[in-house]
Amino acid sequence: MKKPISYLTLDASLLSWLSDKLRLAPAELPGAKDLQESLEDLLQTPGSCLMVEAQPGDTPPPAPDAIQCRDLVIQPRFRRVTRAGQDIPLTPKEFDILCFLARNRGEVFTKEQIYQAVWESEYLMDASNIMAFIRKLRKKIEPNPDAPQYIQTIWGIGYKFTDEG
Repeated sequence: MKKPISYLTLDASLLSWLSDKLRLAPAELPGAKDLQESLEDLLQTPGSCLMVEAQPGDTPPPAPDAIQCRDLVIQPRFRRVTRAGQDIPLTPKEFDILCFLARNRGEVFTKEQIYQAVWESEYLMDASNIMAFIRKLRKKIEPNPDAPQYIQTIWGIGYKFTDEG
């Protein structure tokens, strides 16, 4: 399996700041001391580089603007959705609907309100279109689409996103 590799350029002031923060890190923080020493070496050796590898199984924390409900994480900035650490591929409109409902969790929306919030251009509103998107979303994000935990139907009104369950 290929590992993704990212390159990051840090200037001396940022390296110094990070090194200072690591110096104050709790002793039980794994790898903090090694990273601090490596950063200090990097500060003293112009043109050098440092390779850092995450431990297998480590999952990065969600972005600050992420919406998290139980094991479902929605990262609007990256247009990324994961459940239990597994990526869930969504179409752009599926993502937009999910993100809209999740940002307004607990609030009930009619199909027309969802449509108006997600479709920016003129498009023929069709209630069955929204129902089809919700059905596809449930198949992708719900552990059991027949007993949805995240996107719930409010009979006679519409849908709501909930983190209760």
